[in-house]
Amino acid sequence: MAANNAITFQPQISIAPRVGEWQTGLMDCCSDCGVCLCGAFCFTCLGCQVAEDMGECCLCGPSVAMRTLYRTRYNIPGSILNDWVAIACCPLCALCQLKRDINQRKEQGTFW
Repeated sequence: MAANNAITFQPQISIAPRVGEWQTGLMDCCSDCGVCLCGAFCFTCLGCQVAEDMGECCLCGPSVAMRTLYRTRYNIPGSILNDWVAIACCPLCALCQLKRDINQRKEQGTFW
């Protein structure tokens, strides 16, 4: 005799990011071309924008410490080693990801 299983929960598609995740991937430059172009042509300017957004010194923007601070503030999984690898291997991508995340959290009203 076959058992009838009733579905009690229907999965939902959500465009809002889940808590504790990056809003975009490390290599998602096309998701915000303005940030990517700013980083490519004026890396220091983008670093200062990130630092200003987070209330830190301008020279801290493209650093492992800034990425780690941001990641822990928003409970994004990872480690200091992961942050260091991202900054060491692709500093432009890491900084752009951080700025895109800040911009999206500002739009959502969840940036603090």
